[in-house]
Amino acid sequence: MPDHDLRKTFGPTVLLGLAGSGFAAVAGHRALLAVPDEFLKTAGLVGFTGQDDSVVEFPLAGALALVALACWGVLLVTRGVVRRIVAALAAVAAAGILAVVVIGGFVQDDDAAADLSTRLGLGGATVPLERSPWLWVALASALLALIAAVVAVRYVGSWPEMGTRYDAPGTDHVPAASDPEEQTNIDLWKSLDEGTDPTDA
Repeated sequence: MPDHDLRKTFGPTVLLGLAGSGFAAVAGHRALLAVPDEFLKTAGLVGFTGQDDSVVEFPLAGALALVALACWGVLLVTRGVVRRIVAALAAVAAAGILAVVVIGGFVQDDDAAADLSTRLGLGGATVPLERSPWLWVALASALLALIAAVVAVRYVGSWPEMGTRYDAPGTDHVPAASDPEEQTNIDLWKSLDEGTDPTDA
């Protein structure tokens, strides 16, 4: 794929990564598994309806989503090898979100049910669990974030980078005097003070 086509993947990929990580962060701090209200009412546990003792959250998924979200912000302002490392970290975080949601919501849901039964004072009796809409949001968002991060790792070297004019003061890079577009007004004045003609090619 030509470089100019690869550069076009920058915007959509970043937006997809931000959206996936953002929705996963929100979903990760919501109830993903819950004891149905009908069961609580039938068991005489109406007071537990909607309470923390009748739901399961996956805070680790939310924390990993925040890491992935931060990676996308850092990716926008970095260059070179650091940028590729940050993209890889975003992929690892997104994969972690997906793993937490799949394992917690589908593989270890029986363990979650047993824990809820104890918290509800049912002596370990079997309680039904339902997967909330937030679990599906977390699952889809994690998958989108992972796809975006993998694309970033693959093509980040061809993406446009922030100009050096935005580097923090005190960095070793000094814009070339022959390229006024890369200089701010302060840089031009500094060049004049040093006896350099900024218009000299």
